[in-house]
Amino acid sequence: MQIYSAPLRDMRFVLHELFADDQFDASAAFAEFTPDLYDAVLEEAGRMAKDVLLPLNASGDLEGCRLENGVVRTPAGFPEAYRQFRDGGWAALASAPEWGGQGLPETLNKLVEEMICSANLSFGLYPGLTHGATTAIEGHGSEDLKRAYLPRMVSGEWSGTMCLTEPHCGTDLGLLRTRAVPQDDGSYRVSGSKIFISAGDHDLTDNVIHLVLARLPDAPAGVKGISLFLVPKFLPRDDGSFGPHNGVSVAGIEHKMGLKASATCQMQFDDATGWIVGEPNKGLAAMFTMMNTERVSVGIQGLGVGEIAYQSAVAYARERQQGRALTGPKRPDLPADPIIVHPDVRRMLMTMRVYAEGCRAVGQWTSRALDAEKHAPDPELRARATDFIALMTPVVKALFTDLASEAANLCVQTYGGHGYIREHGVEQFVRDARITQIYEGTNGVQALDLVGRKMPANMGRAMRPFFHAVSNLCEEMAGSTDKTLAAQTAALHQAFGALQLTTATIARKAMKNADEAGAAATDYLKMLGLVAIGYTFLRAARIATDRLAEGSADAAFYRAKLATAAFFFDRILPQATGSFLVIKAGSRSTMALAEELF
Repeated sequence: MQIYSAPLRDMRFVLHELFADDQFDASAAFAEFTPDLYDAVLEEAGRMAKDVLLPLNASGDLEGCRLENGVVRTPAGFPEAYRQFRDGGWAALASAPEWGGQGLPETLNKLVEEMICSANLSFGLYPGLTHGATTAIEGHGSEDLKRAYLPRMVSGEWSGTMCLTEPHCGTDLGLLRTRAVPQDDGSYRVSGSKIFISAGDHDLTDNVIHLVLARLPDAPAGVKGISLFLVPKFLPRDDGSFGPHNGVSVAGIEHKMGLKASATCQMQFDDATGWIVGEPNKGLAAMFTMMNTERVSVGIQGLGVGEIAYQSAVAYARERQQGRALTGPKRPDLPADPIIVHPDVRRMLMTMRVYAEGCRAVGQWTSRALDAEKHAPDPELRARATDFIALMTPVVKALFTDLASEAANLCVQTYGGHGYIREHGVEQFVRDARITQIYEGTNGVQALDLVGRKMPANMGRAMRPFFHAVSNLCEEMAGSTDKTLAAQTAALHQAFGALQLTTATIARKAMKNADEAGAAATDYLKMLGLVAIGYTFLRAARIATDRLAEGSADAAFYRAKLATAAFFFDRILPQATGSFLVIKAGSRSTMALAEELF
């Protein structure tokens, strides 16, 4: 059973309560929008996700995409759902009003993204990639390109892609071979092959706008010789309509493990007309404007899958009857108790719940920094937000998707044999979640980016906003008279101390042997991520304790928040200390076995 209703109460909590006094306040830029408006948007998005997108998730997975006469066809119902999505203004939610967007904050937009990804991750990739492409064009494109393309992309009338990977190179973009030859009219002729292009072609929009990495004829070797080009499927006319088909074709679509309703295409560019985006030979920087946006969004994809996996597992655990509770029957009126009474099933459900709520909170923290970086009036605050985003982008992408994959597997385990077959639909979560750990830079690459680039850059400057926030909270909470809060503060302080010590240890060892950083990277990223989640749960527990003391009418929600936080501090956060011991062991055993003995 694919069960999903948007977790609106927790979304309102992280949006309105959890970070009311944090270091990334950009609320002045959105003063025209009220909390009531935000809540109305969330409620309507929840209805759209549940009523329009969720019913197409399993059927879209079963049908998949197909290539017919050079055009990709999406599964039944997708074009109609996309029209509802576009006409409802969802494509333009967080885009700039200058180009027809609604100008709402990323804090709200990321919660809507989560709903879409929970209900139908394949569908969400189409508008998601377009939003990333518009970000790159807005940040680096000429005024002519912006005027010609952004209004229709922002509205959702046209869609966007990013074309990086080639058959012989993925992460190492310095090896790419696609060429762009300048023309007398200022355009370029782009030729080459790209693979794994999500939303490379489809029947949802009238035009597809490709952002393509390619080399100029005189480009230097390596990543310093890459430029970015805008290459439309159909060439637009001066009056805004689109005219002849460009030299862009679909060579095939990938037959994938998951995300079957998302068209992943092999693209061929044959003297296709394109226009440069940004400066020559600086295309990688321009593309990373989109890539970094997409990496945070991929983390939200993971969160979305984790949430629907949790809800689907809870629904089954409440209904499935098997055995009796170890402490005696809980439902003597039934032939057996529902499996939700069993401790090991509770362990799985609570783990999934903690992952979803913890990632949602960290995602909201990061989204607040995204808004502050763009809209805060204080230059120092914007700089601090930029540093925080640099640190948290690989963490959000890798940690959220790793935990999502684990949650999806726990969902199948909760269902047992019924989870392993297609009928109940939860095995789809495992297949869909798996790609999120791979695309937009594998999670191993994200960990290397964190340890090899973000951690040492500018004498550790990117680490400071995060470290200061955790340290300040631990100091504030150290004198708590509430025994539970005091114990949780001590647990976070211990994990944070281990993180600080590990950071120094990696920095010291890596100066002598770079493999030390490489061997530690994945464990370090998880360690930092768990401390980040711990920070948000301690804040949440403090708020919940205060609200209950005040006699809140929403006492059930706050009691549940305290129970969830308690499970995290008891059963999940100790893994951070375990990571310290793993990292301390060093790289020797990892690198010891001779290559020929593998």
